[in-house]
Amino acid sequence: MAMEFRFDATQEYQLKAITAVSALLDGQPYIRNELVIPESGSFAVVANRLDLSEADLLSNLRKVQVDQGIEQGVALAHIEEKIEGLTGEQLIRFANFSVEMETGTGKTYVYLRTAIELYQRYGLRKFIIVVPSVAVREGVLKTLQVTGKHLASLYANPPYRYYVYDSSRLAQIRQFTLSDGIELMVMTIDSFNKAANVIRQYADGMQGERPIHLIQTTRPVLILDEPQNMESERSVAALAALHPLFALRYSATHRNPYNVVYRLTPFDAYREGLVKRIEVASVVEEDSANRPYVRLDDITAEGRLLKASVAVHRLMSKGAIKEKVITIRPGDSLAEKTKRPEYEGYEVEEINFGSGFVRFANGVEVQKGGAIGADREAIFEAQIRYTIEEHLRKQARLKKEGIKVLSLFFIDKVDNYARDDGIIKRLFNRAFDEVKGRYSDWASKEALKVQASYFATRNRRGGTTEAIDTNGKGKEDEAAFNLIMRDKERLLSFDEPVAFIFSHSALREGWDNPNVFQICTLREVGSERERRQQVGRGVRLPVDQTGERIHDERINVLTVVASESYERFVSGLQSEIETEYGAEGVPPKPPNARNKAKAHLRKHYFLKPEFKELWDRIKHRTRYAVTVDTERLVGSVLPELDAATIRAPRIAIRKAEVVATMKDTFEAMAQSGARTALDLAGRFPLPNLLEVMESLMENTSPPMRISRRTLLEIYNRTTNKKAAVENPHEFATVAVVIIKERLTDQLVDGVQYEKLGQWYEMSQFELELETWSEYLVKSERPDGSEGASLYDGVFWDSVTIEKPFIEALERRKDVRLYFRLPDWFLVNTPIGQYNPDWAIVMDNPEEEEGKPILYLVRETKGTGRLSDLRPQERRKILCGKRHFEGALGVSYRVVTTAAELP
Repeated sequence: MAMEFRFDATQEYQLKAITAVSALLDGQPYIRNELVIPESGSFAVVANRLDLSEADLLSNLRKVQVDQGIEQGVALAHIEEKIEGLTGEQLIRFANFSVEMETGTGKTYVYLRTAIELYQRYGLRKFIIVVPSVAVREGVLKTLQVTGKHLASLYANPPYRYYVYDSSRLAQIRQFTLSDGIELMVMTIDSFNKAANVIRQYADGMQGERPIHLIQTTRPVLILDEPQNMESERSVAALAALHPLFALRYSATHRNPYNVVYRLTPFDAYREGLVKRIEVASVVEEDSANRPYVRLDDITAEGRLLKASVAVHRLMSKGAIKEKVITIRPGDSLAEKTKRPEYEGYEVEEINFGSGFVRFANGVEVQKGGAIGADREAIFEAQIRYTIEEHLRKQARLKKEGIKVLSLFFIDKVDNYARDDGIIKRLFNRAFDEVKGRYSDWASKEALKVQASYFATRNRRGGTTEAIDTNGKGKEDEAAFNLIMRDKERLLSFDEPVAFIFSHSALREGWDNPNVFQICTLREVGSERERRQQVGRGVRLPVDQTGERIHDERINVLTVVASESYERFVSGLQSEIETEYGAEGVPPKPPNARNKAKAHLRKHYFLKPEFKELWDRIKHRTRYAVTVDTERLVGSVLPELDAATIRAPRIAIRKAEVVATMKDTFEAMAQSGARTALDLAGRFPLPNLLEVMESLMENTSPPMRISRRTLLEIYNRTTNKKAAVENPHEFATVAVVIIKERLTDQLVDGVQYEKLGQWYEMSQFELELETWSEYLVKSERPDGSEGASLYDGVFWDSVTIEKPFIEALERRKDVRLYFRLPDWFLVNTPIGQYNPDWAIVMDNPEEEEGKPILYLVRETKGTGRLSDLRPQERRKILCGKRHFEGALGVSYRVVTTAAELP
C-alpha cells in the first residue's frame, strides 16, 4: 500500500495563523458569483472585490495584532506602482500582510486553508501563488496534491482547482477569469516579470487582449511564498502588474515584514516541539597552524572604499593561534595583522565586490564563502564519512519505527560532484563502501544507487534553469527530478534505495522533506540567512511508512554536520534570527547608555603634608637589571618540553545540542569531547622551526629574545623531536611557552631595581574620572564630611574585594588619605609593566617613635598566599616588592581586606 501523508487539522498555532488573516476582512460582505464586464473591456470575468475602506482594514489589522501580541502598526503598509492596464497606464496601490512561520511548521498548508476560508467567509475566489523558484513551485504543488483528500473532507468538497501557469496553455487564463470556484494558479516570478514574457504579449483567443490584462480584471489575491526572494524593483513591479486586491506574504525569513498579522518565532517552534531539535557535529581542523588560512566571509563598501571580512589564524598575546575575523582593505598585510611570518606575501592587492573575491600580492585568490589553507579534502572526507556513519546508525535504530532516513548534502561546487571524478562523489563512494559492511541492510547496496542530486544551472540567456544528475543522462535525470521534487512518498519508502541527496543551492529554499535527518554542509555558509535556510530543509517533523507524523523528541533530531565549530554555527544562527526579529526575537542587549558618573579631583588635597610626603616617596621611576644563566635555563626547560603532549594536526569532530533558552536565544550544549577523524601529520611542508620560535618569542606577550644558539640547543637536546616533525608550529608554540615561563622565573628571581633620577609629576592626575555610576563609591565619612580619597569618588573593579575595601577605608579614622594609583603610574618589570593598586597614608597603630604616620602601597587580591595567584600576578607582585621596598624604601604587600592594614 502506497504511503499517504496525513494531516492534523486541529493544530492551534496553524489555526491562529488562519484566523489572523481571515479577521483582517471582518465586516466585508460575502461576494456572490457574478459576471462583470471591466471598463473598456470586451469580455466578462468573475472577479474578487473588496468593499472595506483603508481605515477599516487598518482597524482590523490593529485588532489582529493586539490579539496576536504583535506591536501595532501606525499605518497600513502598501506597495505602490504604475502599471499598464486595460485603460492605459495607471497608479495602483495594494496592501501587504505578513505571516511569519518558522520553516517546517506547515506554512503552505496554512495558506491553502486560508484561501478556502476567505472563499467561504467572504466569497474571494481568485488566488495566485507566486514563488521565486522551481524548487518552491514543486513543493507547493506537492502540498496541493497530498492535501487534496484532507481539505475536501475538512471543507465538504470546496470547489477549488489548482494548476501551474503554463505560457503554452493560455486557455488556463480564460478558465481563471471565468471560474466561479476557487482558482489557485501557481506562478514563478520569472514567468511574468519581463516584457518578453508570453503573458504580456497579445495572444490569439484572448479577444485582442494581453493575458495579463485578463488577470488584472479579476483582482486576484496574491499569496507570496518566500517573498524575501522577490524584493527587487523588477519583481515588485511584476507583482503590481497583476493588479492584486491585496497580498499575503508567507515566510520564516521576511526581509520586509509588511503589516505582520501572525508570528511563530523559531524559539516558539523549537521549544514547543513543532520542529526537530538540532544537534551540530562540527568537523574542524585542529592543532594545525602550519599553513596560512584565509576564509572570505563578506565584502562591503565603506564610502568609496571596499573592505572585506576574513577569518585568519591569528597569533594571540599568550602564544595561542586562534581563528579570528578581521577587516582588511587594499594594501593591508595579513602578516602584520596576524603577527605571523607564515602570511608573508598576503598583502591585499584587490577586493572585487562584483565578482566576490579578494586577491593577494602572491597571486592567491579567495572567493566569497570560500577558504584557502585548510585541508579541504580531509575535512570533506571526515564530514562525508561521519554523515554516512550517522545515517546508517540512525536508520538501523529507526527502521523498526517505520521511518526511512534521508541525508542532504550541500556542496561547494557542482563539478565536485557532477563529474565522474568529482572529489565529493569519489569520497562518498569510497566511504560508503568502507562503512556499509557493518550494517546488514546496506552491505549489498551499491554507492551509485543510493544517491541522487539536484542542481540549478545557468542557461544561455543568463537565467536559471533546473538540472538533475543521478550519474546518468536523459530519462534518469527526469526520474531523479520526479523522485526528489514530486514523489516524496516513493522517496520515503524502504523499497526506494536513494537515501542521500546532493545539491548546491537549488534546494536551499522551498524544498524540504520531513525525513531529512542529516544535513552535511560541504561549503562555507555565504550568509547567516543561508545558514538558517539550509537548516530549514530538515527541521520538519518526520513521518512513518503510513504517513503519520512522529512527535517523539527522542527521534526528532536533525544532525547538522558542519565545517565550523558548533559555537560559531549557533552564534551565526542566533545572529540571523536577531537580524530578522530584533528585540522581539532575542533578549534586549545591555544598554549602551547606562548612567555615567564622574569623580572629581580634590586639588586642595595636594597641599596636605601627608600627600606631599607620600608622593615624594613613591613617585620615582626605576630601572632593573637581570642576569640569565643559559645552562640553567636549558636545564629547566627540557624536562617540561620532553614530557609535553603535542598532538599531530587532525580533523576533529565535536558534537553539541542546540538549546532554545527561555530568554529566546539559541545556545550550544556540548554532548561529546573531540574525536579524531583524520590524522594530518606529514601533509604539509615543514617550516624553518627556529624562525617560527624566534617570531613567537618576539610577538607574544611579553616580547622576549634569546639567542638562536640557545633555541637550537633546546631543540637538539629534547627527546620530543617527533612532535616537531609532525606538528612544527604546535611544537614551537609549546616550547616557547615553556621557555618564557622558565626564563621569566629566572629573571624575576634575580631582578634588582635602582632609581633613574626621573619621576612621575603630580600634574599628570586628571581633573575628572568617568565611569558607570554603579561602579563608583562616593568618598565621604560616615558623618557626611569629606572622605579620605584624593577624588570625591572611587571606582572599583571587583564587587567582592575592592568595593568593600574602599568602603572600609572611608570608615576608618586612622586612614588619613588614599587613592588608586593611576593607569599611567607604571613599574617596569621583565614581564611587562605593572600598575599597583593603592597608595595609603595612615596613623601608625604601633606609635613608633619617629614614625607616627605610615606611607604604604598595597595590592588587593582575593588571597594573600602568593602561591595561590596566577603566575604572572605573583611575578609582578615580587617585582613590585623589589621596586618599592628595595629601591624606594616604601612598605609594600598584598592584602585581602582593609582589616589587614597597615
